[in-house]
Amino acid sequence: MFYKLLAKINKVILPSYSKRRLDLAKASKLQMAIIGWRYFITTKSLD
Repeated sequence: MFYKLLAKINKVILPSYSKRRLDLAKASKLQMAIIGWRYFITTKSLD
């Protein structure tokens, strides 16, 4: 339940880099951290 709530908050607050077609090879460390955080929360919310 906690991770599902965080996933919804992430969707609203954090940017979606897939919609912007961000090249992962050129992503900054902050962008990579945001991608990793969103991935972590999304996988936990699906369990």
